[in-house]
Amino acid sequence: MGLSLFEGLTKSLAMTVLSEIGDKTFFAAAILAMRHPRKIVLSGCLSALIVMTILSASLGWAAPNLISRKWSHHITTILFFGFGFWSLWEGFTEDGEAEELAEVEAKLSADWKAEGDSSKSNFKSDDLKKQQRPFLTQFFSPIFLKAFSITFFGEWGDKSQIATIGLASDANPLGVVLGGIIGQALCTTAAVLGGKTLASQISEKMVALSSGVLFLIFGLQSFLSEAEIS
Repeated sequence: MGLSLFEGLTKSLAMTVLSEIGDKTFFAAAILAMRHPRKIVLSGCLSALIVMTILSASLGWAAPNLISRKWSHHITTILFFGFGFWSLWEGFTEDGEAEELAEVEAKLSADWKAEGDSSKSNFKSDDLKKQQRPFLTQFFSPIFLKAFSITFFGEWGDKSQIATIGLASDANPLGVVLGGIIGQALCTTAAVLGGKTLASQISEKMVALSSGVLFLIFGLQSFLSEAEIS
């Protein structure tokens, strides 16, 4: 059990770091931290990533209970190989870093412009505005909710989420959760503290190639190992 926990933690940690560095949510955290308090941005982004990691690992943990252990193991192996070749293809053929950074900047700039126009046209009293605020914003900062929602929906259906589901179905789910949370904390903290300068200096090509090699190693290891059929 201990070895399985450690194996799940290390695999999840390595996969998370290589998947999240230079990702859209990484750029979003870096850019948001340039305009808003870093602590609030960090707490919002990290909360979303922790929730997403737990949800993904829970789905992976439930998978062997829905289908046979043998089939879930084979599906996980195929996913690892698929993501490995996908990442290598992205690394060799795409110049995704500038495109993703520009896309995130454009999205956030449009949101900020819309917020600015809205605030200029709104002359209601503070008490009236407070009464009309959405329920969640009565308890959470709008900046926190924005960072949370951008990160959560940005990660939904992402390669790293699906890989976490597959990893949790074939490794210790608790180890996968712990490794994922540690990895997310490291990447998000680096994005928030390093800002756009750090994000723009990251080599997306090298990250994609490294993650591709890592996924292929996981796939090969999964292919060579026998699924434990209980």
